[in-house]
Amino acid sequence: MKSTAFIATLATLLAGCASEPTSIVAGPTSARPIPVPALQVPANGAIYQAQSFRPVFEDRRGRMVGDIINVVITERTTANKNGTSSATRTGGVGIGIPGPLQGRFGARVATETDNNYADSAAQTASNAFTGTLGVTVVEVLPNGNLVVAGEKQIAMDKGTEFIRISGTVNPDTIGAGNAVPSTAIADARVEYRTNTHLDRAELTSMASRFFLSLLPF
Repeated sequence: MKSTAFIATLATLLAGCASEPTSIVAGPTSARPIPVPALQVPANGAIYQAQSFRPVFEDRRGRMVGDIINVVITERTTANKNGTSSATRTGGVGIGIPGPLQGRFGARVATETDNNYADSAAQTASNAFTGTLGVTVVEVLPNGNLVVAGEKQIAMDKGTEFIRISGTVNPDTIGAGNAVPSTAIADARVEYRTNTHLDRAELTSMASRFFLSLLPF
């Protein structure tokens, strides 16, 4: 009975550890479109209004708050580091022998030392992150650039995967299909994090094997 209560308590504690991981993406990851009255459209009676204009014969690329843009994540980083060091040291010592001992040791005794040191190190790191994520325009800057952010959560068997991205997009880099590569996003913050946890059945099996290993038979 005590072991069952211990296992249940441990499972509850571990379940509490499966919280949402920290994020390097600052600010909201989504935004609602601005209502039309809030656009402050000038009451000049003109049909064309720059604030709400949408090209008719072009792809409907995101350009306003609340619009969605497809980000093609193609992040690849490779870093190489090489280092080499060497040192050489040579020394000599000569000692004069007193007269009574010269017949046995000679007039002088000389020693020489030669120390050589060489070291080299090499380090290589490579990372790849690919995928596609839909992001939302959360702000339109005065120069026309778009501040975007987005998040995707994928629930797996043992936890949840979090994919987040934020940054600033130049509308000219948005191509066909309303897509932009992540390499063209300024101040990009791309992250992939997970929170995993152990279910009660797996924890019970682990605890049972632990207690059985302590038995003398």
